Amino acid sequence: MAFAAVDVIRAKRDKKELTAGEIRQIIAAYTAGTVADEQMSALLMAILLNGMTADEISEWTGAMIASGDRMDLSTVGRPTVDKHSTGGVGDKISLPLAPLVAACGAAVPQLSGRGLGHTGGTLDKMESIPGWTATLSPEQMVAQLRDVGAVICAASDDLAPADRKLYALRDVTGTVESIPMIAASIMSKKIAEGTASLVLDVKVGSGAFMKDATSAAQLARTMVRLGTDAGVTTSALLTDMSEPLGLAVGNAIEVAESVEVLAGGGPADVVELTIALAREMVKLAGLDVDPAEVLASGAAMDVWRTMVRAQGGDPDAPLPTPHEVEVVTAPAGGVVAKMDAMAVGMASWRLGAGRARKEDPVQAAAGVVCLVKPGDEIREGAPLFELHTDTPDRIPAAAAELGTAVDIVPAGRPVPRRAIVLNTIRG
Repeated sequence: MAFAAVDVIRAKRDKKELTAGEIRQIIAAYTAGTVADEQMSALLMAILLNGMTADEISEWTGAMIASGDRMDLSTVGRPTVDKHSTGGVGDKISLPLAPLVAACGAAVPQLSGRGLGHTGGTLDKMESIPGWTATLSPEQMVAQLRDVGAVICAASDDLAPADRKLYALRDVTGTVESIPMIAASIMSKKIAEGTASLVLDVKVGSGAFMKDATSAAQLARTMVRLGTDAGVTTSALLTDMSEPLGLAVGNAIEVAESVEVLAGGGPADVVELTIALAREMVKLAGLDVDPAEVLASGAAMDVWRTMVRAQGGDPDAPLPTPHEVEVVTAPAGGVVAKMDAMAVGMASWRLGAGRARKEDPVQAAAGVVCLVKPGDEIREGAPLFELHTDTPDRIPAAAAELGTAVDIVPAGRPVPRRAIVLNTIRG
């Protein structure tokens, strides 16, 4: 097998198209441990540099799906629809969205992940709820979808195991940014989970993996094609991630903000994106209902409380609070013209809300509360951010990250409102 692997590496190094057989063989062998990390690292770098054709990406995705089990959600009794975000800062949308779409009549199998670097993980946020567990068996997941309509949990180890190995390798070899690998990673898991339809939230901007709209659209089109070809009705929304979503960036504080949205409040941008994604999901699921009306009715909050309890959590329990809180103030008066999502995400990470390695713990109470948004008028010395952490020695580095996060312009200068949804791509 070693010689076959070398042949595959050479072919992609020389910009040749890999055959379906070569792709299936090397994915199966790497999953089984008979292809070394060094060889797969070389292949990943060749793919990053030379790209892949649509057929190669499709075969690669199919091989990763075939490396494990594929779930059957046919007994759920509702149309199934999921959402996946490519990751951002303050992106807690899955928390209010899953119960909202379930309250609209669909079943939402929200298999989620943990944060790495400046982007937060949905499971890390949910685990700040006392008693809540992310670990469910496939049978428990299907039962909860049938009984509650929504589940947020970790993927089974048997679901696309090739992706788990490849993701860890990409992270340490500088190949995370490869669009073919991002698309195959996301879509192999989503197709394997068995959902009938899928809406992708592809982030664009400083706090996203895709910094520009052209790259984001390329990734979105690639994933929509993969889903559609696999029989999953798929669409993608390109959404802005140049500034944080909402006011809270962390774990427990994002849960609290999500509950505010479910209660009929919350920041306008979080509400807007939640409803936009819910409308697209409901449309793909074939349901004739307005998610905005369902949210206003309180039905989504009822589903949230039931969903949390079903996974051992207490929706009425107090969320963790930080040992230390420090305020960052404005260096000048005027109007907030811009707030950089990456800087805020990095500050939250430095406070303990995220991890540098997959095995690192996170602080449930750590994070950044944004006390202003672009367009707000402020005076010199007014509070800009609250820094939350259990370890005060983390505060100086986090404050330094925020030193250039905000642009303040003279009072009276207009600040145009940003669009949340930039484009929609459908199959």
